[in-house]
Amino acid sequence: MEKKYQHPEKTTPWADVVAVSAGWSHTVGLRKDGTVVAVGDNRCGQCDVDDWHDITAINAGNFHTVGLRKDRTVVATGFDEDGQCSVGGWQDIIAIAAGESHTVGLKVDGTVVAVGDNEDGQCDIGSWRDIVAISVGGSYTVGLRKDGTVVATGNNGNGQCDVNSWRDMTAISAENEETVGLHADGTIVTAGNSPYIDSNDWHDITAISIARDHIVGLRRDGTVVAAGDNEDGQCNVDGWHNMIAIDTGYTKTVGIRADGTVIMTGRMLCPCDISDWRDITTVSIGYEHMAGLRTDDTVVAVGNNQHGQCNVDDWYEAAMEDGPGAQAPADIVAICGGWGYTVGLKIDGTVVAAGYNDDGQCNVEGWQDIVSVCTKHDCTIGLRRDGTVVAVGHNGCGQCDVGSWRDIVAISVGYCNTVGLKADGTVVAAGDNEWGQCDVGSWEDGQSCIGSWYDITAVSVEYHHTVGLKADGTVVAVGDNEWGQCDVGGWRDIAAIKAGDDCTIGLHRDGTVVAAGLNNEGQCNVSDWRDIVAVSVGYHYIVGLKADGTVVAAGDNDIGQCDVGDWRDIVAVCTGHDYTIGLRRDGTVIATGWNGNGQCDVNDWKDIVAICTGDEHTIGLRADGTMVTTGENTAGRCYSRLRTDMRSMRAKFWHTANRCTL
Repeated sequence: MEKKYQHPEKTTPWADVVAVSAGWSHTVGLRKDGTVVAVGDNRCGQCDVDDWHDITAINAGNFHTVGLRKDRTVVATGFDEDGQCSVGGWQDIIAIAAGESHTVGLKVDGTVVAVGDNEDGQCDIGSWRDIVAISVGGSYTVGLRKDGTVVATGNNGNGQCDVNSWRDMTAISAENEETVGLHADGTIVTAGNSPYIDSNDWHDITAISIARDHIVGLRRDGTVVAAGDNEDGQCNVDGWHNMIAIDTGYTKTVGIRADGTVIMTGRMLCPCDISDWRDITTVSIGYEHMAGLRTDDTVVAVGNNQHGQCNVDDWYEAAMEDGPGAQAPADIVAICGGWGYTVGLKIDGTVVAAGYNDDGQCNVEGWQDIVSVCTKHDCTIGLRRDGTVVAVGHNGCGQCDVGSWRDIVAISVGYCNTVGLKADGTVVAAGDNEWGQCDVGSWEDGQSCIGSWYDITAVSVEYHHTVGLKADGTVVAVGDNEWGQCDVGGWRDIAAIKAGDDCTIGLHRDGTVVAAGLNNEGQCNVSDWRDIVAVSVGYHYIVGLKADGTVVAAGDNDIGQCDVGDWRDIVAVCTGHDYTIGLRRDGTVIATGWNGNGQCDVNDWKDIVAICTGDEHTIGLRADGTMVTTGENTAGRCYSRLRTDMRSMRAKFWHTANRCTL
């Protein structure tokens, strides 16, 4: 019997959607509020997601759907003949991947769990350790280790699991019977039933996508290369330019241009007209349909609608009472990036926020008279003009219990604790104290082995330790000292301090730098630095800004985050997890390091006066008060409709806007 297709399918936009995933013949959308919607083929129950809530990530398999909750548990629905939906007991999950008949979860400790069909050993992942990313093919599983090596298990009929010799990988992708790895230097390596890759063409690659019989790579300059089966023209990408994202289906390739338009080559099994798509940031391709996510969180879809997989008309739910775009933030004088969200301080002392709000970290609507804001992971702290403090977000360790604080002049927030500096030079702290990181009282009898907490002029807190700078240029520290990060008792003439994950940095008044703590990547090898005026600490690396506008760096450089040797005329530096941003004197911005989510795509920024980084997104504040963002935009963290009159406020709030530097 001949199939009857409804085409062309041009649906009304979805709204409040922050992520989409397309299965074989169903489409799933994640809303801002953590609920999930699905349309399409539901014969196996793969669309039964109406009661899901607090979801932070979704993944559609062929005939089942998986969701990751904010409490790091997992829910699944759909075809379960092999137990691929048996995820009810999973805990501490941070990433999910759905295969044809198995489901894989990455845990926060770097181990992996799997359920479902294990006929080929695709679920034999019990011994895996230090995993940072996962990907699944038809009946095999691939994991990327923290050290850049790769492990695989499952069906190896075509050598798709022969990855043991791979080194220096930053990304992996598995599909059907082929595996692709992206090197830190922008080259790729393949295993399995993969087409021939010409190394002369495949260079400076920043993203890869693979389908059944072809591979596509996105170059740093926005051009695209492809290899493999081209019977339907799916590899005809030679003329593509200014691309920011790519995706592949069985017989087609799709690219998103910098201007938000979309191009497609190859063959869809039914008509798909995308000529009128605009402002697209993400695409997801199913078997015979595709969906696109717009910058305003609305979605369009085209393709085969036999099972209703494009019927998303009733997914609309306004993000704000007056509709999308209402109450757009304005009058921003300072910016701050948290873990998946962005905070802006307005000229009138109110605060706005956008992005992940799982723990209420963006619930700042009622804040007034704020003079400084600070973010870390999933909590937001605000300092009021009268010296009191307000906090919202995750409070599992009591890090938001600051309501009784008075006479505060500066704040710093760590992973699970908050520190406040008082006008009299003493310090208060709230939150996790497992390592003694909140023991910041003043002892006159010398009970503290490294100094008393009085006459403090600056504070800095990170994961498990707190550092204080005293008026006489000495430094005190408390908390976890496993790597010697609190061994600062001998420091003198310090002008600024910064606590890193497992290290502490001090900037001397004479422009030299001292460091203590973990030095596994050479991040503390700063003794020869001179004329430093600012320092920023990333994950296992440190960046220093010199008085002449040049930049130096030390530590882990696996993906180029320390490649700053040729930077000139820099006036501010900021580090993300594994990338570095520099603000030039002329208001332009430069970046280096990991760019997997476009967080380094700042080459066209102009008139910038302040920079800041979140976990995987970058924020720039322009001289006219507008804000520009780039990088991972899940949950709308790159919400950039911000405007203000800076003028006289710029100098007053400069220290807040440049929170990344000492």
